Amino acid sequence: MTIKKYKGAAGGWGSLASTAKHILHSENVAKNVRNLLKTNQDQGFDCPGCAWGEEDKNDRFRFCENGAKAVNWEATSRRLTPEFFAAHSVNSLRKQTDYFLEDQGRLSDPMSYNAETDKYEAISWDDAYALIAKHLNGLDSPHQAEFYTSGRASNEAAFVYQLFVRKFGTNNFPDCSNMCHEASGYALGQALGVGKGTVTMEDFKHADAIFIFGQNPGTNHPRMLHTLLHAADRGARIVSFNTLKERGLQRFANPQNPIDMVFGTDTKLSSQYFTPNLGGDMAAVRGMVKILLERHEQALLKDQHVFDVDFIAEHTSGLETYLEQVRQTPWDLIISQSGLSMEEITAAADVYQAAKSVIVTWAMGVTQHKHSVPTINELTNLQLLFGNVGKPGAGLCPVRGHSNVQGDRTMGINEKPNKAFLDSIEKNFHFTPYVEEGHNAVQAVEAMLRGESKVFIGLGGNFVTAMPDTKVTQQAMSQCDLTVNIATKLNRTHLYPGKAALILPCLGRTDIDMQAGNLQRITVEDSFSMVHASQGVVKSDIRQMRSEPAILAQIAKATLGDTPVNWQELIDDYGKIRELITKTIPGFDDMNKRIEGAGGFYLGNAAGRREWNTTDNKAQFHSYPLPDAIVQASQRALTNNRIFVLQTLRSHDQYNTTIYGFSDRYRGLSGDRNIILLNEDDISALGMKSGDKVDIEALWGDEVIRKVTNFTLIGYDIPKGNAAAYYPETNPLVALGNYGDYTFTPNSKSIAIVITPAEDLALERII
Repeated sequence: MTIKKYKGAAGGWGSLASTAKHILHSENVAKNVRNLLKTNQDQGFDCPGCAWGEEDKNDRFRFCENGAKAVNWEATSRRLTPEFFAAHSVNSLRKQTDYFLEDQGRLSDPMSYNAETDKYEAISWDDAYALIAKHLNGLDSPHQAEFYTSGRASNEAAFVYQLFVRKFGTNNFPDCSNMCHEASGYALGQALGVGKGTVTMEDFKHADAIFIFGQNPGTNHPRMLHTLLHAADRGARIVSFNTLKERGLQRFANPQNPIDMVFGTDTKLSSQYFTPNLGGDMAAVRGMVKILLERHEQALLKDQHVFDVDFIAEHTSGLETYLEQVRQTPWDLIISQSGLSMEEITAAADVYQAAKSVIVTWAMGVTQHKHSVPTINELTNLQLLFGNVGKPGAGLCPVRGHSNVQGDRTMGINEKPNKAFLDSIEKNFHFTPYVEEGHNAVQAVEAMLRGESKVFIGLGGNFVTAMPDTKVTQQAMSQCDLTVNIATKLNRTHLYPGKAALILPCLGRTDIDMQAGNLQRITVEDSFSMVHASQGVVKSDIRQMRSEPAILAQIAKATLGDTPVNWQELIDDYGKIRELITKTIPGFDDMNKRIEGAGGFYLGNAAGRREWNTTDNKAQFHSYPLPDAIVQASQRALTNNRIFVLQTLRSHDQYNTTIYGFSDRYRGLSGDRNIILLNEDDISALGMKSGDKVDIEALWGDEVIRKVTNFTLIGYDIPKGNAAAYYPETNPLVALGNYGDYTFTPNSKSIAIVITPAEDLALERII
């Protein structure tokens, strides 16, 4: 483990050096330089990384450091062939790191699991499709199958997938949204009538202030830094709330700016940076509102106002109930739960009040708590008080992770489809889809554990590693009669096969997709509801890989026959898939024509137009009390040891479950992922020192011991009582039942833990 404080800004020469390193590691240098020049470009491919949008500029380079890592990771020249699987049993591969598994290269051939030899063996595509159809058609009920989707799947793949599954007869669509931004969709849908962000990239050019909650854009969506840089350069105030002080929210040196690169200059991004306790964002915002309400009530005495009373009167409902909730919230609870002082909360309120237009953004630091929905409603309430929704330079902006996670939901990957969507399916495809809710990700694991769900089909992703309660999820997968994973690379999910299992190799974003002799394109939707085309441009060695739409359509054909569509026609021409999307989903009129335009097309947002598709056709204030505590009394009763609140997070050499390397450059850490960050005073109070080995145990309350062992304790600039460790290494600490209210999203940012000296070291001392 190496610890070396990073003194530079985010971006800069460090970013360029890292990009060069990963180009070389791909062993495909010339082609990947060409790939990078086509990343996020018109007539190029959409970055397989994050979902941040494109600015209206003709930049020669439209990729960031972590986007370059994603491209090079996918477009490696290495191939994982049947010979590799012949030499390695599944059990032996389980002992390898996640980095090792994916670093072996692209999957080249369809593989079938042989339980007798504990090895995967080659299988023909036709036999693979037939095996899937046999298992699906042999189920007693279509609800005994789970159909998972990763957020990298294209609109075309997602639409084909949901059409197949709905005709099959179920809404069991666990997907990666269940693990991240489910709370955003729920809360925004509840308050505004649409579960998406209300802003466009253009709004960032006009915002007076940008408030950022629970985000680390320098690592998780670095292209956002360019947007923040431009805002800071023109004088917008950027106010960040994040438990860790992340370099990407502090300073940025633009790698595309010659002055920054030659002279070593950089730009300060956040004018104010607050470090609330984990789970304390709602309390911090409640404090801001309480201060602003007091000012508003004082202003009313002078026949003036602080809130946008005209907007509130015309467009909202529920105000008085909410304001009474604010009045009843005591300051001592706000201060203790937020971890911020009255002075800090007042300073944030001052900036907010002074701005004429405000954008509020957030990510998983907000969405992975028990009270995430109330927190997002609190952010929404703040914006509604000042009319900061549906006007230029203002709005709400949940920043999504995977590059098409929002698009997949738009296409119908949703275990809770609304009536309008199902009615459209029935009208256009002449069958009555099942209407009851299906399984989300947590419910899918529970159903597999009970033996009720017997088939799991995964469209991309790394389900076992991404989910909480790792051992439980592994057990659930292994109990299935059949597991199928459509993937570009080997990952840990493939090492927990059902009684029968398939790995089906698919094309990636960087690959050229030819069907029936013609080049195909797919489409994606970014966080700003922009839909644009993507196509591979550099020839690659695709062996027996097939595209996701083709694989899914062939599975559908083998299972259902040519109903409700001619599946082969959709494989031969993705334009026909887009014609079906146009007929079925509002906002996609003339989709084939509109994706020809530079930058694609905007789906629109009703709330952004101040049209509220809610129960009363108003933007609704929703009122919730602050949580009594982040760590529940029932959890505190489980131990006499000091309790910390842990968040899981990514390193800089990581995207979701994919580990590109072992450097967390901006945090000054490298070489080891089994670490836990803790305040130096907390380490001293435990009678330990930085560098000590510790065990970490979660407090939940069932009979299961959830513990990770031999982690290195690292002193770090983090508020006392809080801790941070890498995902997915600490996923075993999150109980399957530890999820957010209304969402089933794992509470991975507020895990109650105790830290003790490592047991094996304690035994050594005794011996």
